[in-house]
Amino acid sequence: MAQLFEAISGAVSSFFSTERWWYDLLDILIVTILIYQFILLIQRTRAAQLLRGIAVVLIAYFTAGLLQLKTVSFIFQNVLQIGLLALIIVFQPEVRRVLEQVGRGGFSLLSNRFSSNQFTVWHGAIVSICDSVSRMSDERTGALIVVERTTGLSEIAGTGALVDAAVTPELLETIFYEGSPLHDGAVIVENGRISAAGCLLPLSSNIEISRDMGTRHRAALGMSENSDALIIVVSEETGIISVAQNGIIIRRLDGANLFRMLSNELIAETKTKEGGKGRRRLFRK
Repeated sequence: MAQLFEAISGAVSSFFSTERWWYDLLDILIVTILIYQFILLIQRTRAAQLLRGIAVVLIAYFTAGLLQLKTVSFIFQNVLQIGLLALIIVFQPEVRRVLEQVGRGGFSLLSNRFSSNQFTVWHGAIVSICDSVSRMSDERTGALIVVERTTGLSEIAGTGALVDAAVTPELLETIFYEGSPLHDGAVIVENGRISAAGCLLPLSSNIEISRDMGTRHRAALGMSENSDALIIVVSEETGIISVAQNGIIIRRLDGANLFRMLSNELIAETKTKEGGKGRRRLFRK
C-alpha cells in the first residue's frame, strides 16, 4: 500500500513540476467534459446500444490478436475498415440529432430556457395546454401538440393550416374535436401562441417502439428525433398522456406532472415560483 501511495505521489509531483502543467490540466478537463457530454447525448438511445456492441467487437478483435487467431483477426480487420461508414449510414438519424444538439448549444452545461420576459405568455400557454389535455384525456379525445423551442418548425407548420392565435383550452379542444377537419394533425405552439394546426409530422423509424403506441405516438417520437421540441400526445384509445423529447417518450403523465414538466422546460427558473396561480387554475373544478 505504501508503494502505491509513493507511486501516486511521484506521478502528481512529476505532473506539477513541468512548466506547462496547467495546459495539461486544461487538456484533461476539456476531454473529460466532452466525454461526459457525449455520454449524456447518447444515453437511452440506440446509439448507446451501438457503443456496447462496438465494445464487444473490439474486445473480441484484440482477444483474437492475442491468441493469434489469424482468420478471425482478418475478418475483424475487414469489418472494422468499412464499419465506420456503415454505422454512419445506418445511424444517420442519431448522428444528425447529435450534430443538431451541438449546433444549438447541446454541449452547454446549462439547459436551454426561454428568457424571463416571455414568462407571462408561456405561463398562460402552459396552463391552457394542461387544462385542455387533462379534459381530452378524460374524454378519450386524441391530441398531438408540438411546443417549439430553439429548432425552427416553419416547414412543419407549412404542412397544416396557419392559425396565429392565443393558446386557450377552448381552441385546442375545438381543433382536436373528432368532427374538426384538423383533428388528425398536430398543433404547433410557437412563442406561446398557436401558429398552425393540422400539421403532418415525420414518423419515427425506431423499431423498438411499443406496439401499443399508435400513429400519434410514432409521429411524436419522430418529431422529437428531428428537433428539440416537446411533443404532447393524448391517446384516443386509452386517454394516456405522453410527452416525447429528444427521441424519448414518457408515458402515463397526469395534469400535475405535465404542468411541472412544461414549466421546468419552458419557463425561466427564476420565475417558476410565481406559478402558484396557474396551479390553482389547473385543478379548479
